[in-house]
Amino acid sequence: MTVRALVFDVFGTLVDWRSGIAREAARLLAPVAPNLDAGAFADAWRARYNPSMETVRSGARPFVDLDTLQAESLPDVLAQFGIAGVAEDVQRELVQAWHRLDAWPEVPDALRRLREKHLLAPNSNGHVRLMADLARRNGLIFDAVLGAGYSRDYKPKPALYRDAIAAFGFAAGETMMVAAHSNDLAAAASHGLSTAHIARPHEHGPAGGETAPTVPVTYAARDLADLADQLGC
Repeated sequence: MTVRALVFDVFGTLVDWRSGIAREAARLLAPVAPNLDAGAFADAWRARYNPSMETVRSGARPFVDLDTLQAESLPDVLAQFGIAGVAEDVQRELVQAWHRLDAWPEVPDALRRLREKHLLAPNSNGHVRLMADLARRNGLIFDAVLGAGYSRDYKPKPALYRDAIAAFGFAAGETMMVAAHSNDLAAAASHGLSTAHIARPHEHGPAGGETAPTVPVTYAARDLADLADQLGC
């Protein structure tokens, strides 16, 4: 079946969250934590990502966007590192750091190539404004913004995959989930989507990242440019 639309995980797949958060944490927290291990700080904040989303996925609370969840988890991360006295405006600016992440080097050009033959949209846990800011910062062009803000839930809940299929109106197999995370791809495949794994061996810095999928996928690529090559773009 011909793939006609590509929907993308964003954090880790299209953008380098760890380097960006470490950079911004080092800059913004320098007055109160000049010796901060900024990479460890980024890792610790990211470790609260799934538990915070689970409060929505479980139905324990109504949908709130990722900025809200990041703002709620930030004080615990600061406390974990013994950082006190961070002004509220600095904390707000730290949350906005998630809007200032850089794309992996090959991504902007690869997306332009892929868009010549496919409709493209993020299918991320990030909300619409967050996706718009990352796209504008990195010159990423999409045909729609799908994901948590559109489906009012968080991956791997079924709504995000079913809505991605319905949004463009193609058959499930004509819509392909593109991600650097095998669990995301397994969930997508369970709803009939085609899948493409993008290797991101440096996603977690020294802790590495997935170099190959751990589940069956339609395509496995070294990076997004390799996927464009495989799809004839």
